[in-house]
Amino acid sequence: MPLGRWKKAAPLVGNDEADAESQQLEPEAAGGEPGSGSVPASSCCSSGPPLRPRLVFHTQLAHGSATGRVEGFTNVRELYSKLGEAFNMEPAQIMFCTLNTHKVDMDKLLGGQIGLEDFIFAHVKGQKKEVEIYKSEDALGLTITDNGAGYAFIKRIKEGSLIDRIEAIKVGDLIESINGQSVIGFRHFEVAKLLKGLVKGQLFTLRLVEPLKAFDMIGQRSRGGKSASGGQVGTGKGTLRLRAKGTATVEEEPSAFEEKAIEKVDDLLESYMGIRDTELAATMVDLGKNKKNPDEFAQALDEELGDFAFPDEFVFDVWGAIGDAKAGR
Repeated sequence: MPLGRWKKAAPLVGNDEADAESQQLEPEAAGGEPGSGSVPASSCCSSGPPLRPRLVFHTQLAHGSATGRVEGFTNVRELYSKLGEAFNMEPAQIMFCTLNTHKVDMDKLLGGQIGLEDFIFAHVKGQKKEVEIYKSEDALGLTITDNGAGYAFIKRIKEGSLIDRIEAIKVGDLIESINGQSVIGFRHFEVAKLLKGLVKGQLFTLRLVEPLKAFDMIGQRSRGGKSASGGQVGTGKGTLRLRAKGTATVEEEPSAFEEKAIEKVDDLLESYMGIRDTELAATMVDLGKNKKNPDEFAQALDEELGDFAFPDEFVFDVWGAIGDAKAGR
């Protein structure tokens, strides 16, 4: 188990110590201009409670460390930067984070949402390895995800697949390069596309990095769960939703319809694209739940997520999945 005493985060703390950066979470609530982090003059003389709390999360390194605290972040990259400060390391050493467990558990992967009472475990780079593989089948059996900060890694290995038969490759491994081409900074769908494009009947080389593990975790080789949508929602009564663009927001937990729709869309992402991404699935559900027909939905997807170049068949299936979830199917 990690060193240090595990305890739940105390997510809401008085704002009297908050710095300007942490005030970016809900700038209008401070009474100043949006994004300015300014506080009204009247608040400095008030004897009442602070106008707005700040969010504080407790954290440890997954392989063992004392407990630290992170706060004042508004997106995933800023979170990794804060984790680096908390543990006196370069943020680039952090591969991914899990919530409420130090294990490499893809069902507990930190995605775009953190429960307000969640405890963050940071997994850092461990052993490097290079694996040469003969592509004897069209499908490798890999599902790829990314940490939102430039690293793509293996989230799932399909049982009985080509990769499942290679003991050296494990769930949680960071993909550094494919055939010598660095994929650092690539999104998960770009890495998945490169892997799908490898020629059958030829050798290819993956350069990988394992997450550093505690002694009681050495030797584990998990295939990963089918879906991480439940684990990423968090355990707090509300969630902090991190966005690639814009400011983080505190939201209510997703409704039963939204949870079901996100899971269905995430399954479709894996089936069509070889990726899992509950944040992306949640964005698609948000875009589709109030649209009147699939054409409106397709237009909204193109405007918001055009870089993914989703095929028409996939868009139609996602529209149907959202409709099924609304109908309770």
